[in-house]
Amino acid sequence: MMMLRQAAKKALGLTSRQSTPWSVGISRSYHENVIDHYDNPRNVGSFDKNDPTVGTGLVGAPACGDVMKLQIKVDEKTGQIVDARFKTFGCGSAIASSSVATEWVKGKAMEDVLTIKNTEIAKHLSLPPVKLHCSMLAEDAIKAAVKDYKEKRVKTNGAAAAGETTQA
Repeated sequence: MMMLRQAAKKALGLTSRQSTPWSVGISRSYHENVIDHYDNPRNVGSFDKNDPTVGTGLVGAPACGDVMKLQIKVDEKTGQIVDARFKTFGCGSAIASSSVATEWVKGKAMEDVLTIKNTEIAKHLSLPPVKLHCSMLAEDAIKAAVKDYKEKRVKTNGAAAAGETTQA
C-alpha cells in the first residue's frame, strides 16, 4: 500500500510533503487525524507470526471488506508490548484506526491494552458514525493479538513442562 502511494505521488510529480489528490478530496469528509494516519501510517509491516514473543490478531468486517492484521511483540520478562505492526486492507478510516492502535499499545502492559475501547479510537480520529466499525476492528484486533500471544505462551510453557517431566 505504501509503495503504491509513493509511486502515485512520484507519477503525479508530488513531493512527500505535498498532499495527494485523494487526500485533498477527502479532507472535507475525514478529520485531519484520519488523513495524517492515512498519509503517514505508523508501524506498517509485520513480524514473524511463529515468533513466540509475537501475538497476531486478524479481523475483518464482511459488510465493508476491511481486513486488519495487528501484531504485538511482547517482552517475555516484563509482559510489556515493546513493538507493534499492522497491515490493513480497507478504507482510510480502517488504516488510520490500525495506525493509532499500534501507537497506543506500544510500551503498555498487555492487560492495560485490553482497556482500549473503540470509542476512544473513534473519538481521537473524529470518525463519523458510518465509520465506527473501523475503530471496532482495531479494538478487536488488539484483543485477538493479546489472546494469540497468551495461547502461544500456554503452548510453549506446556511443551517446556512436558519436556522437563520426560527428562526426569
